[in-house]
Amino acid sequence: MNKLAHFFSFIFSPLLLPTYGVMIAMFCTVLCYAPERVRWSVIGVTFVLTCFVPLLAIGLMLKLGLVSDPGLNKRTERTLPFLITLLSYGACALYLHWVNGPMWLVMFMVGAMVAAIVSAIINRWWKISAHGAGVGGLVAMTFRIWIDGVAAPYVMWLIIGAIMVAGIVGTSRLILQRHTLLQVLAGTANGFLCVFFLSAIH
Repeated sequence: MNKLAHFFSFIFSPLLLPTYGVMIAMFCTVLCYAPERVRWSVIGVTFVLTCFVPLLAIGLMLKLGLVSDPGLNKRTERTLPFLITLLSYGACALYLHWVNGPMWLVMFMVGAMVAAIVSAIINRWWKISAHGAGVGGLVAMTFRIWIDGVAAPYVMWLIIGAIMVAGIVGTSRLILQRHTLLQVLAGTANGFLCVFFLSAIH
């Protein structure tokens, strides 16, 4: 069970979820009509900015002894990685705006950045779940594209799938004893609310 929990925690890492969100946007909304080269280019840049750059920074912090665990399981070691992550999200939001992405997609990334800010602040006193925030934001995005009428006809399956992923990831964090149930629920609510309401700004 622990191996499965580690697996799901890894493939649905907060650093990968923005890329998954942009992939959903590129293939499951009206953006699917954009040239394939453009779509994969946007996905690639999103991955570099929101996953590769923070991972590189965390690796450097490990070498410098600023963090002791690549999983950032110590609350006191999470502040700087949170700051780097939210700056990466902000850079990605600027990039999406620069390539004329729709405002709901830009604000999806802004919502992720605000959720990271909230997590960084709360983390000073309490270990709120970053995984929860990530999957909460992904669920919010599927609801937003449905409400805004820009999604493919099978969007309900996306919403159901995103909710299932949120449940699996939350359960995995509990099995691994990385968080309490309240920390997972608070993180999920943080991600959902920030992304859902900010992505409503068009």
